[in-house]
Amino acid sequence: MTDIELTINQLAELTTKTLSQQEKPEAFAKSKDVARRGGKVAKNAKDEFERATGTKVVSSVNATNKKLLNTTPKNEEE
Repeated sequence: MTDIELTINQLAELTTKTLSQQEKPEAFAKSKDVARRGGKVAKNAKDEFERATGTKVVSSVNATNKKLLNTTPKNEEE
């Protein structure tokens, strides 16, 4: 995960947490709505970042492409 991917993920989590603390949803449906809105804030930030920089946020390295991931623990590399 790249730094910007991590930052976008943290933005989604922080926005969702803040909305949840402010609104105190009591039902699952309301919590789900809060989570969707938190994700939308992060999606908008991702889209704007990509538009402004001309680079993609999501990298080709992900958990489903294990060959691209460095799976060797750091203590074994030494």
